[in-house]
Amino acid sequence: MRDRVRLGINIDHVATVRNARGGGHPDPVRAAREALAAGADGITAHLREDRRHITDPDIAALSDLCLEAGKPLNLEMAVTDEMLAIALRHRPHAACLVPERREEVTTEGGLAVAGAEPRIAPVVKALSDAGVRVSLFIEPSLEQVAAASGVGAQVVEFHTGRYCHLSGDDRLVEFERLQAAAARAADLGLEVHAGHGLDYATAADMMAIPEVRELNIGHFLIGEAVFVGLAPAIHRMRAAMDAAAAEVA
Repeated sequence: MRDRVRLGINIDHVATVRNARGGGHPDPVRAAREALAAGADGITAHLREDRRHITDPDIAALSDLCLEAGKPLNLEMAVTDEMLAIALRHRPHAACLVPERREEVTTEGGLAVAGAEPRIAPVVKALSDAGVRVSLFIEPSLEQVAAASGVGAQVVEFHTGRYCHLSGDDRLVEFERLQAAAARAADLGLEVHAGHGLDYATAADMMAIPEVRELNIGHFLIGEAVFVGLAPAIHRMRAAMDAAAAEVA
């Protein structure tokens, strides 16, 4: 029987709201604590080079919180010397290497691993040697899956933003691409995660891909929390995932 698919909660945009006023409220660490209490299986946070939302003190506090709670912290990070040093200092459970451009609003597309192996492989090795589980946030492309395996990653997280924004036949084609990439990743011994743009319905759709072991969801749930509260939003997401998983079991 398939194991329960984990749900990681990304709390970046709690920090986005906080930083809009320059004070301490709302506190992303409090959001992480409430997410864990509501049943989240882990916390994800992206420490960007420009520190536009999560900050260095946030990462220190989130590391302490997750260690105390016995839950994983997934640190999203660019492939830079600065971010590598920070990750090695805090040694989170996992580090997810993501693309990053200063002018983007949010992460746009997956990390181009193929062709950039000489730059990415040493970072993967340094993190792995420190006991950090390494994930690569990539497009659901067979080429990128093969490259992720080649540089020594343990996990791939597929960018689902394109799937979430498409409709009709185009969405079906993208879903087939996700299915094929997930199957290939599993064949290569990679654990499969998915995230970006997922809501209640599209997160449920991911349950039809048997290789998916974890979803990481942030913006949608933080937005829902404005109207219903964070815990109820997480409970509804968990219920949607579980119901969909039961249907395909």
